[in-house]
Amino acid sequence: MVSSDQRRRQLAREKFERQQRRREEMRRKARRRNAVVAAALAVVLAAGGAVYASVQLTGPERDSVDAASEPSAVPSSGAPTPSASPEPSMAVDAKAAYTMTLKTNVGDLTITMDAAKTPRTVNSFKHLADKKYFDGTKCHRLTTQGIFVLQCGDPEGSGMGGPGYNIPDENLASLGKAGADGKVTFKAGTVAMANTGSPNSGGSQFFLVYQDTELPPQYTPFGTLDAAGLKAVRDVAKAGVEGGAPDGAPKKPVTVEKATVSKK
Repeated sequence: MVSSDQRRRQLAREKFERQQRRREEMRRKARRRNAVVAAALAVVLAAGGAVYASVQLTGPERDSVDAASEPSAVPSSGAPTPSASPEPSMAVDAKAAYTMTLKTNVGDLTITMDAAKTPRTVNSFKHLADKKYFDGTKCHRLTTQGIFVLQCGDPEGSGMGGPGYNIPDENLASLGKAGADGKVTFKAGTVAMANTGSPNSGGSQFFLVYQDTELPPQYTPFGTLDAAGLKAVRDVAKAGVEGGAPDGAPKKPVTVEKATVSKK
């Protein structure tokens, strides 16, 4: 007789294996595409021309690690859709404010969350923090061009991890009306949910905005980073990305040593 816990672990393993196969296939395709582009580029450069290329990543198949060459790529995650396990039952006071404290190797990041505006998001973070889900995880992605965010919350550190369930979008109206380009401003200090690009596909990954950033209004803003935390993230951003790219693992690693969520 297989227990529900064993079944969840089995589903998680199967999901991970599917993701690994998908990512490897994406990498193979990217290598083939890059080879073709490189050959074309060599021809153009030989003729004295200049080439400018842009790639837009869309859909739930994108991988934030493979997106490292695209500085304007949006915060994305590989959380599974549909959910493999149920969203946790509500256990927070939907009228209260909560504080999430991330103790990291670069200092404490303190995030104020309003459960009245984002009850299911706050509830999920409380649930995960209580289970030590974030403890020992790395902030896997820093973006320093196009958008200005540090992305965290993936226990795999690959940009594809998630808790096995999805939570709905919340509080999007607070972002205001999108401009002609379809974007709104996420102010510095905003903490918002990453997703797969599809509605209601948030999992555990989130991003910290360290400089005003223009994004589509589809990422749940659920918290505000305190001044000390914002400074710490900006210091990480100043150090840049590994290898000098505009998007990828931060050169100054950030590890969440312990995460706690408490009612204010």
